[in-house]
Amino acid sequence: MTVTAPGGFRSSGLAVGLKTTGKPDLALVVNDGPQRASAVVFTSNRAQANPILWSRRVAQHGAARAIVLNSGGANCFTGDFGYETTRLTAEAVAAALGEGDPAGYAAARILVCSTGLIGTGDQVFRDKIVDNVPALVEALDADDTTAPSAILTTDSVEKTATHVSPDGWTIGAMAKGAGMLAPGLATMLVVITTDAVLDDAALDRALRRATSASFDRLDSDGCMSTNDQVTLLASGASGVAPDEDAFAAALAAVCDSLAAQLQADAEGASHDIDIEVRGAASVADAVEVGRSVARNNLFKAAIFGNDPNWGRVLAAIGTTEADFDPYRVDVAFNGVRLCHAGAPDRPVEECDLTPRRTHVEIDLFAGEHTATIRTNDLTHDYVHENSAYSS
Repeated sequence: MTVTAPGGFRSSGLAVGLKTTGKPDLALVVNDGPQRASAVVFTSNRAQANPILWSRRVAQHGAARAIVLNSGGANCFTGDFGYETTRLTAEAVAAALGEGDPAGYAAARILVCSTGLIGTGDQVFRDKIVDNVPALVEALDADDTTAPSAILTTDSVEKTATHVSPDGWTIGAMAKGAGMLAPGLATMLVVITTDAVLDDAALDRALRRATSASFDRLDSDGCMSTNDQVTLLASGASGVAPDEDAFAAALAAVCDSLAAQLQADAEGASHDIDIEVRGAASVADAVEVGRSVARNNLFKAAIFGNDPNWGRVLAAIGTTEADFDPYRVDVAFNGVRLCHAGAPDRPVEECDLTPRRTHVEIDLFAGEHTATIRTNDLTHDYVHENSAYSS
């Protein structure tokens, strides 16, 4: 169990023909209560898919009843027809749950997510989703294991996480994402559930705190998606109202686990790279410096070639506006300090980059703050996969 690990939730996943592979491509997560509280974080891309436009309106009211997700088509840049498809999907879910109403109030409590190729969302796409909603609702189960696979696109594995508190409440989560992983958010759909007793405001504070230190620090290829959404639903079924800081810490750990899983499944990657920036004047500076390296194709290509090219690190961080002296900076790869005070230190031959896990440590000697940015290398497989994706 993942999103159904907390009490008060059911989920389902079906294959409705959106994917050419015949694999599951439509999922539903329902909050059966007794409480319905929610918080959502969306992509900061100005170009946003129709489900994002719809879900933003739903999120303004809180208390989401359910979230329906499809893979196999982004329903982005499909015009008014695509937005109508999203609305009809929400209405179909509300009706199948027995909550339909003429005013559309119940549909306004249904979040919608889509992922896949931009520009897809025609009448066939609409019919495959809307017509199969009743079967999706019929398949809802508190012990479901099918939903995580139904939201995958280029992913090679499911991404899930669970936290069980000794105080009697639980967090469950599922995610998808393997490419266009960049902040604001990554190309990800994430659904997190909890049976803790928390209101919308507390959930929002905890979710924003968690995403800012996890998903927003995952920068695979510098590309930002149009469909990113991270949703947190609370059922209150445990009857336990946790300490807000304790819940936020647990949620942050769940999100961090999912971010690491997304990094490990990045398209074509042969190295998982953690760029740890230390000694920064501020957290913002640490993030900016780390991100400048994560987005530097010369650095990423060097890591693919198992070359600990610290010169490319210094060149990248020199493009930032962070407060530091580039001639005081230290750079280490996998525990071997190769650059000290902006000059060569130990021979690069002492550093082994053949393991998949790669740790780059940058010390700015400008303060006491730190941040880690997750990324991966730039490979032939990444180029091939993304050049062939639309076919």
